[in-house]
Amino acid sequence: MAFRREKYVPRGGPSGGDGGDGGSVYLVGHTNKNTLYHLRFASIYAADRGRHGEGSNMKGRSGEDLEIAVPLGTVVYDAETDELLGEVLADGERLRVADGGRGGRGNARFATPTNQAPRRADPGTEGDDRHLRLELKLLADVGVIGLPNAGKSTLISVVSAARPKIADYPFTTLVPQLGVVAEGPLSESFVIADLPGLIAGAAQGAGLGIQFLRHVERCRVLLHLVDLAHFEGSAAADLAVVEHELGAFNPELMTRPRLIVGSKLDSALPERREELKQAAAERGLPYLEISAATHEGISPLVAEMARRLRQPVVPAAPASGAP
Repeated sequence: MAFRREKYVPRGGPSGGDGGDGGSVYLVGHTNKNTLYHLRFASIYAADRGRHGEGSNMKGRSGEDLEIAVPLGTVVYDAETDELLGEVLADGERLRVADGGRGGRGNARFATPTNQAPRRADPGTEGDDRHLRLELKLLADVGVIGLPNAGKSTLISVVSAARPKIADYPFTTLVPQLGVVAEGPLSESFVIADLPGLIAGAAQGAGLGIQFLRHVERCRVLLHLVDLAHFEGSAAADLAVVEHELGAFNPELMTRPRLIVGSKLDSALPERREELKQAAAERGLPYLEISAATHEGISPLVAEMARRLRQPVVPAAPASGAP
């Protein structure tokens, strides 16, 4: 609230300017960010405050917006209400997660012919104060799924330049690995994800559980890898375990285009090959066999993945043989 006081200017009138608006907080997609790890070391992110209005009808400067870089595929929730606020999917995409406050109004705004010297100024409004929960769901065209030690990491190391950890014990892959696969004379490319192995109860958090399953939701095509050389149990049962966890986590995943692929063909057991082939036929899904060690069947598999990705997305009904 201010009044103009100047020599030789009688009855100068009100001259209080408005306050500036506060800055807002935005999440901005960046292709050079791969994880949310850089956000773990600060608990409060605040945009710039607006400046006060001044005399001579001078409006206060608005606060600067705060932009926080996040990887593509980041999903944002209100931590207190679980409300989905949005997701960041493209490079440079901005998602506003907290609005800045509105600046106050100076007394110059309230001058009227009957009230030429108003002694009133309205305060501004507070900006949003939110607790957020961020989740990262990787953006990949093809997701490789299966039980631990099915050969997922070996496959992705063969078809792309990715170099995931490979060992002869379960859960060698602790975080998803991405690789770029080039296919055909025109070098058409797509992104393939080596996703951590599933076990029974993953939908309820067993093993890597939800950490793995939420990444599957982004994949357009699922490549279901089953070990043909494993001497315990049946190949059909191994297939059913992973299918059950997918359906329990999100039934829509069972409608995605899927390929059933038998791995380790160079040391495959005949009975497991027959079981898996029969299980794929019952579900009406394409069946292929590969050996990442000898590269047998790799080229047809890459061609089939590329062909599936070129097809329009038309969700299919869950197969009758699937759980």
